Amino acid sequence: MSNIMKKTGLVLIGAITGVMLSLNFSAIAQKGTNDSVHALPIEELRTFAQVFGRIKSDYVETVEDTKLITEAINGMLVGLDPHSSYLNKDDYKELQIGTQGEFGGLGIQVTMEDGLVKVISPIEDTPAFRAGIQTNDLIVKLDDKAVKGMTLSEAIKLMRGKPKTPITITVVREGEKELLTFTLIRDIIKIQSVKSKMIEPGYAFIRITQFQEHTGENLAKAIKELFEESAEPMQGLVLDLRNDPGGLLNGAVAVSAAFLPENALVVYTEGRTADAKMQLHANPEYYLRGPGRDYLKGLPPEVKTVPMITLVNGGSASASEIVAGALQDHKRSVVMGSQTFGKGSVQTILPLGNETAIKLTTARYYTPNGQSIQAKGITPDILDETEADDKRVREADLNRHLSNGKKEEEKADTETTAKETVDKPKKEDDADDEDEASKDNTPIEFGSSEDLLLIQAMNYFKGITTPVSEESDNTDG
Repeated sequence: MSNIMKKTGLVLIGAITGVMLSLNFSAIAQKGTNDSVHALPIEELRTFAQVFGRIKSDYVETVEDTKLITEAINGMLVGLDPHSSYLNKDDYKELQIGTQGEFGGLGIQVTMEDGLVKVISPIEDTPAFRAGIQTNDLIVKLDDKAVKGMTLSEAIKLMRGKPKTPITITVVREGEKELLTFTLIRDIIKIQSVKSKMIEPGYAFIRITQFQEHTGENLAKAIKELFEESAEPMQGLVLDLRNDPGGLLNGAVAVSAAFLPENALVVYTEGRTADAKMQLHANPEYYLRGPGRDYLKGLPPEVKTVPMITLVNGGSASASEIVAGALQDHKRSVVMGSQTFGKGSVQTILPLGNETAIKLTTARYYTPNGQSIQAKGITPDILDETEADDKRVREADLNRHLSNGKKEEEKADTETTAKETVDKPKKEDDADDEDEASKDNTPIEFGSSEDLLLIQAMNYFKGITTPVSEESDNTDG
């Protein structure tokens, strides 16, 4: 038996070494270090081979080699940070479909926490949003299957399915004594990336729900229509990025470029390899995907100077944080709301040649002024007191999250440095309605007459004073 195990181990070490060499792991290591050759960890590979052999010979059931190797790759990537992962054929295909703005499912942005699926945010105008699924809900069952023990990919596959088919989701919600169950009907998720309207004469509202392939083009169209529709000169524009989970980087550059001077720095990245170091500017070469018409050309010149307020919250992540940070650093827009999610790392999709790929974290994003977004997020200029106690999960709360990349004393903390705060407008009957409102799962529609933060933005435009917190009044904002 020992001879068999020894032979198996030697064969596996050879096979694994061959796979690593074929994937150019040595070349990648050479990019990131000064060593001419990165030595393979033979002892660790021997241990891996021994474990592999034990499973093959002693596990209670027969396990296919492919499954063991795939799970080993999964574990290697998932153990790095929450955003690196292995993409099998189905996962890779779904990733490509999702960036085009249409896919089947429920409409929930989720992550994994302590073996359960945690809701980051429901997506607007989707079955999950309409059913009342909320941020921080912990999904414990999908139909009759317990989530504990599943991978995130497995849980997502169960949630997705043929349109018009039902699924029952059981969740744990903070403050609720009993489990909550929701029966949702799967649907084709068609995300309208850009929504716009005139709030009142001279004041425009643009909401970006997700950064997709055509977000820049759709934004340009919306801006032109709004300025043409306005019967008087534009006096203010609200850009709403709340609950925007991010998306394509070129979309973030395009949105920023619509409001910034030409060639202004939008974002830069720092990583170990030369191709992980980038500077992206408000220039067509950084937001157009291939040759084509510059859809931002011909925008009304006033869009570069009209007073702006950008709304953010804890659900604003990744690409939306890039936009908010660029507009804030260039003093192009006041940022209002609550601390953003803090997802400031770059994931590169590296195809493996067999219709699979790995999604690997390769760099961190930095705002034009050199602030790392990772695990900190964007601090608003004006902090919304109505969301100051927001308990939603953020990047810094995720297990194995990537550090901020700064020195220890500069690392992100939970305190904000906002210069001002705005308080919730208090209606006279608020006290009587608070208990009833807390029971209502229906989310407030952003941009509606019930949107309190939008009301505060309009007050700010019109010079209506808002309370300023003495404790937070400083020069760090």
